[in-house]
Amino acid sequence: MKNFIFISPGFPDNYENFCMALRADGVNVLGIGDAPYDSLSPRLRYTLTEYYRVENMEDYDAMFRAVAYLSFRHGKIDWLESNNEYWLMQDARLREDFHITTGLQPKDMGPLKYKSLMKEGYKKAGIPAARCHLVEDLKGARAFIRQVGYPVIVKPDSGVGASDTWKINDEKDLKSFFCNLPPVPYLMEEFVPGEICSYDAIVNSRGNVLFETGNISPISIMDCVNEHKSIHFYIVDQLAEDLKQCGRACLKAFRVRSRFVHLEFFRLTEDHAHLGKKGQIVGLEVNMRPSGGPTPDMINFAHSTDCYQHYADMMVYDRLLHKGRATPCFCAFVGRWKEVPYVHSHEDIVRTFKDRLKTAEELPEVLAHGMGNYIYLAKLEHREEMEEFFRYTLEVRPPEEEKPEPEEAGEQE
Repeated sequence: MKNFIFISPGFPDNYENFCMALRADGVNVLGIGDAPYDSLSPRLRYTLTEYYRVENMEDYDAMFRAVAYLSFRHGKIDWLESNNEYWLMQDARLREDFHITTGLQPKDMGPLKYKSLMKEGYKKAGIPAARCHLVEDLKGARAFIRQVGYPVIVKPDSGVGASDTWKINDEKDLKSFFCNLPPVPYLMEEFVPGEICSYDAIVNSRGNVLFETGNISPISIMDCVNEHKSIHFYIVDQLAEDLKQCGRACLKAFRVRSRFVHLEFFRLTEDHAHLGKKGQIVGLEVNMRPSGGPTPDMINFAHSTDCYQHYADMMVYDRLLHKGRATPCFCAFVGRWKEVPYVHSHEDIVRTFKDRLKTAEELPEVLAHGMGNYIYLAKLEHREEMEEFFRYTLEVRPPEEEKPEPEEAGEQE
């Protein structure tokens, strides 16, 4: 029996589904994490043959000892994965140290982790990408801005999602950024006027695509997080052909093998002098892991399939054994904030869309920052239904008009 070490199998919650799917394919699934064993769900405890708890997953020596212990107990480790952006570099280092050759190694990680190095991959794929500048000092930043103009986007060169990403609109914003410059390498990019879309795929050891889909975000997650705009995006029923071709070109350029990936692009909403005409696909960033949050579950709802099992089949058999057969639909996500005066209440949404809702719940504060306090997932057959779902759930009451103060009654003449 082959051994698969899954790093942090209980966080996020839905990742236990990867472990269950691997076990269903006959794999001996072993876990390493910092959560107490008793805090794992009953089905995850049943799925794992053994679980090794470390006090701090940032402690590489502790992680090394954990892998060494499980290797001693169960024999050769065939796979080690977390499917989590935060741990990808550590995963690669552990694979190298334990001669696990079925995944990314440290030498592979540069173009996959650093946004500045991703530009060369897009060039190989024949896909335009925003011009960029590695932030060093105010003088260099001003020189770059003279070239591309305001606004510009600043983000960690190696970062996760939209965290610590801001738009700089003018000199005042620029000075403020440098006054509070974080102690990590930062990248400055020209602003791209576009709708964010993704190419999500499961790719086997030969680089062949076994499953592909994507999502569209009409409003950037950066704006949603920084400005508390309501979050909404959706899994498409069918991938646009140009996005499919760009996604596959990136898989080849970045030499993707044996992974579930989330590749992000812009589709220009207006002509851009450097990047192309309206509608052009522009590279944003590559992520060598599944899209975050509930997106894997949304993929399953939209395609009546099981992408967790697809991943396990790819890892174990290098092909899919289980395929969905239903007609693809849309799956829509809405995240709402407590402080926003929406027209329709939580109860209204549940009552109105009860037959189409897959999830309607309040999130704990630790997860709410990037997703909203309340989230709703709905499976919708037609685009018109989806647009109505977004309109209904996101409608906000207009600000109340100030009423004039009543005049004091004066003496009658």
